[in-house]
Amino acid sequence: MTIFAAALMLSFKVSDIMNGIEVSLDALSVAKVQAQQPPDAPPPPPADLSTNNAPPPEDGPPPDDGPPPADDTAQQEPEGDDPQDDPTLFTQTEIDLLQQLADRREKIEARAEEIELRAGLLSAAEKRIDKKIQEMKSLESIIQKLIKTHDQQEEAKMESLVKIYENMKPKDAARIFEELDINTLLSVAERMKERKLAPVMAKMNPQKAKEMTVELTKLRDLPDPGS
Repeated sequence: MTIFAAALMLSFKVSDIMNGIEVSLDALSVAKVQAQQPPDAPPPPPADLSTNNAPPPEDGPPPDDGPPPADDTAQQEPEGDDPQDDPTLFTQTEIDLLQQLADRREKIEARAEEIELRAGLLSAAEKRIDKKIQEMKSLESIIQKLIKTHDQQEEAKMESLVKIYENMKPKDAARIFEELDINTLLSVAERMKERKLAPVMAKMNPQKAKEMTVELTKLRDLPDPGS
């Protein structure tokens, strides 16, 4: 049974192999026949209906169709001109607005010129003021030097006068003190030494001596706070 089954299966395999070989041979023969046939001709071009189905000429230059048609837009509008720039196409509102803008621009330019002029005047005024300040500072320095020199000279004169009174006899100095005004008397008495001033005051009129004593006390007192 096993040998019979094996023989049967072998016969089926052989038949399948033979069928495959026959199919391959048929395919090869069909491919060879197709390769030997000439290629198909291309389809004819479509006919041109605008030339009454007449085929185009094979030789010769193409027909001259004449110059290209002129552009009506180019003839009507000159090159470089924008129709939007035409003032006749503006509305009255646009014209009024443009006029207002022009007036406003003129006012702004006038205002700018005025501001620039004022700035120039202010700059010149500042320069003159700075110059005056420098002159006043220089003059102030000169005046201070003169005042200092004057004070030094007056002090020297007063010291010389004090020495004269200190060297005088008390009686003679007292007689002169009684004739002096109170301010001059105080200036001299304040600078005199106490041992020289005491004999002079003893020879003076008691009322005059009292007045001088009160004024000297005021001069030597400290000033009140906030005065």
